[in-house]
Amino acid sequence: MKLRGKQKRFLRSEAHHMSPMVQIGKNGISETLLDQVDELLERRELIKVNLLQNTDEEATEVAGIFEETLHCEVVQIIGRILVVYRASSKEKFQKYSKQVQSV
Repeated sequence: MKLRGKQKRFLRSEAHHMSPMVQIGKNGISETLLDQVDELLERRELIKVNLLQNTDEEATEVAGIFEETLHCEVVQIIGRILVVYRASSKEKFQKYSKQVQSV
């Protein structure tokens, strides 16, 4: 699913007041981390990911890995913080996806 500009702008505004839910540290990206991010995206649809100072990962590389393996959309990258979105498959967790469709 490719988001349009207005949809990304809406999601960025919704994520502005969020605090990062996932932190990537010196261990980098592991299978466990990807599973956690996958579960968070299923339940929340929109999350922030923070890359700590001691990680060797680059934000653009992490964004590419997330989009490829988790089939999500990286809405924004500012410094070491990524905003990630994926519509939930369960209707009870669809907080943002209904609003994104109407934008």
